[in-house]
Amino acid sequence: MPRILTSLLATTATGLALATAPAVAQTPDPVAFTNACGERGFDPSVRDPQPVPTDPPVIGVPLPYPEFVPVPLPDPAPDQTRVPQDPLPADPCADPCPDVTDLAETPAAPDPGAPGSDSGSGSGSGSGSGSFSLPRIEIQPRSETVPIPIPGDEPGPAPQPAPPFRIGTIEPGPLTPSIGAPQVRAVDLVSQVTGPGSENRTDKRWQVSGTDLGITWQSRPGEISVAFGDTFGLDWVPPGANGKDWRSNVLGHSTDTDLSDGMTIDSMVQDSRCHAAEIIASRHIPNWETTTIPTSGFAIGDRQYLSYMSVRRWSVVPGMWYTNYGGIAYSDDDGHTWTEDQHAKWDNIFGTGRFQVAAMVPQGDHVFMFGTPNGRLGAVGLARVPVGELLNPSAYQYWVAGSWVPVVEHLATPLVAGAASELSVRYDATRQQWLMSYLDPMSGRIILRRSASPQGVWSDGGTLADAAEYPKMYGGFMHPWSTPNDLYFTMSEWDSYNVYLMRAQLE
Repeated sequence: MPRILTSLLATTATGLALATAPAVAQTPDPVAFTNACGERGFDPSVRDPQPVPTDPPVIGVPLPYPEFVPVPLPDPAPDQTRVPQDPLPADPCADPCPDVTDLAETPAAPDPGAPGSDSGSGSGSGSGSGSFSLPRIEIQPRSETVPIPIPGDEPGPAPQPAPPFRIGTIEPGPLTPSIGAPQVRAVDLVSQVTGPGSENRTDKRWQVSGTDLGITWQSRPGEISVAFGDTFGLDWVPPGANGKDWRSNVLGHSTDTDLSDGMTIDSMVQDSRCHAAEIIASRHIPNWETTTIPTSGFAIGDRQYLSYMSVRRWSVVPGMWYTNYGGIAYSDDDGHTWTEDQHAKWDNIFGTGRFQVAAMVPQGDHVFMFGTPNGRLGAVGLARVPVGELLNPSAYQYWVAGSWVPVVEHLATPLVAGAASELSVRYDATRQQWLMSYLDPMSGRIILRRSASPQGVWSDGGTLADAAEYPKMYGGFMHPWSTPNDLYFTMSEWDSYNVYLMRAQLE
């Protein structure tokens, strides 16, 4: 299969885009990880088994039908219920809440051939005993949500004061000389961070059985915050994203400074005992707001910020999606509760928004915003804003052909050639250079580039991960405690739908 198809079929920004596709029950084998408790994990390099041919062959014909869903407006106020985490047991193999997690029955893997299964296939048998059989046409009904706005009973969040309308001037932003491509010597798979069999046993501790992304930033001295995407609980089964205990995003904290043997998660924000909370609310209504996914995080002083995207719907093309807007949320209590800023949003007007999936990095007097359109086939643009105006969209300047220009988001000059997805950007203060990693859907690789300035010239790319080795990988979010010679990053994989820690050795 061409790499572009391999990559698109393998991945979404959170993987959920494929959850509506027919599922084939599969537990990845052979097993790459077994944690200290003897629990088996997953192998992100495993490939799909060869499909078993059917006789007669089956041709599935999707048949969408409307499903009208009322959507009360305004949006309800987010649930800010939070429960402090009890100390984890001294024995890492002891479960902190066996009454919650250990008594749950292990969910059975879906049978794709059973009547009423997710695949939509029936149990009828084919006819004919010769060497050639005519294909069997199979109708596969699929609901298509039609949202119907209605008045709601709740008042919704209180209105926030609008920031002043502030249009800046055009300022020069010349390119800096290229500093050469990063030399990637070797890349190692360090550990499985999340899910069953992981070093953190997130399924037993916080009911995080399937999740992705793993976006890291230093939230305060000695602490890293880790944001995950669409997350599923004890009823999750591989492959892909599925289950009833669905949270659009969850957040953990880590103080692990030695990443050579993995990344220990010390705690997660909880809404009930041993249950990770959804920190940024989502309506979970397809064609309205399917989910809200974090795209980057950073801290300025005691306040933390998350860029996120509001996903309207997943595309019929696997690995693609459409957004409502890209936005910014902030927290003043170490990430336990978050406020979605009502004005710091970039609407996806007619699907042309250039900064729907953002990676934001504070440096000096500015915060730099690297962004791509919705889906996976857009180019990387750049904007900047003074630190004090971070939540004022009118104060942003966009880098256009050598100048910082206000207003013209749609004219932002691409920083590198080609399409990019799952951006991660960090400033290496030791070497005084910028690093950018992203999934290149055309080549099926996670790419690393570097530059002396945010606008570039950006170097050619080195390879951090390749679909030839990890067929259904995506993501590639750099850890802020990486060193100039050891770059740590998180990688997600679609079938096992969990997060892995990787290490790239750089020259």
